[in-house]
Amino acid sequence: MSIETPTPHVRRKRYRGTHPRKFAEKYKEHDPQKYAADVEKVIARGQTPAGTHRPICVDEIITILSVKPGDTVLDVTLGYGGHTQAILPRLQPGGRLFAVDADTLELPRTEARLRAQGFAADVLLIHQMNFSEIASLLPQTNGGFDCVLADLGVSSMQLDNPVRGFSYKNDGPLDLRLDPSRGSPAHALLQSLSAEALSALLTSYADEPHAARIAHGLKKSSVAITTTKELAENVRASLKDFPEKNEHKKTLARVFMALRIEVNNEFAVLDKFLAALPQCLKAGGRVAILSFHSGEDRRVEETFQRGLAAGLFSSISPTAARASPDEQRSNPRSSSAKLRWAVRALA
Repeated sequence: MSIETPTPHVRRKRYRGTHPRKFAEKYKEHDPQKYAADVEKVIARGQTPAGTHRPICVDEIITILSVKPGDTVLDVTLGYGGHTQAILPRLQPGGRLFAVDADTLELPRTEARLRAQGFAADVLLIHQMNFSEIASLLPQTNGGFDCVLADLGVSSMQLDNPVRGFSYKNDGPLDLRLDPSRGSPAHALLQSLSAEALSALLTSYADEPHAARIAHGLKKSSVAITTTKELAENVRASLKDFPEKNEHKKTLARVFMALRIEVNNEFAVLDKFLAALPQCLKAGGRVAILSFHSGEDRRVEETFQRGLAAGLFSSISPTAARASPDEQRSNPRSSSAKLRWAVRALA
């Protein structure tokens, strides 16, 4: 008879002070089911709990898509699954929701969470793929999708995790890849670009007014820039003649955004998705797209306008909708979001 040796108890590593500051230390936020009351306090402060994402414009999107039982729906940016979780009950009985995401790290966690909530594989079909390839799903749909949702940009759990390197606020490897298993990280991109090419990138992708100054400052660095902290320090050094700290924050956000767009080839991916969209929608099908900066929104708006003129869409949103003032106060990350929609023509 064998006697099992009990697993020794390992004490949680303590953090300094009364509140955890580092992403890995926020154990209550990482376990929202066990510490629901504590997580609600974080949300009430207008913050997003660590390792999660708060979906934006949920009610507006539900109204636009007008999901009904039996529909076939596609969420091309599953992320944390907030929009999908709100849509799934509305397409039953008989409906199916396809959800795709390129993030190889977050997708398994989201799938496990949604499966645990009872959404089985015959109702929720999840694929790890880039949303530019949505046409490959058509053979599984019986004629296309009734509704398509795209929530562009990055999720909070990607921004907040220092290991991903998406934010200047946390020190970590300068990576910025949505799919860490593919392509080259941002630090390799920095090393490969000339000062002129980097300046052009910052201007084109982020409208950065200090692009040339920052680009030349980064390329004069005596050592390779490989971490988010090193990049942030170099950018701040380039702005030493501009003491206004808010200006530094805005520039840092634009620099990181521009590098992320280039690393992930985001504009080319979005263009390919938008080109494939009409053939993926059934007649009368509806699409809603959330964008978070002018480069994305401009592409969506122009594509919808061309589609309307060509007869591919029967109607489009006249202007971009924004999150309500209450939502912007509750979730500041919703303040930059723009929501547009279109309806596929009947013939």
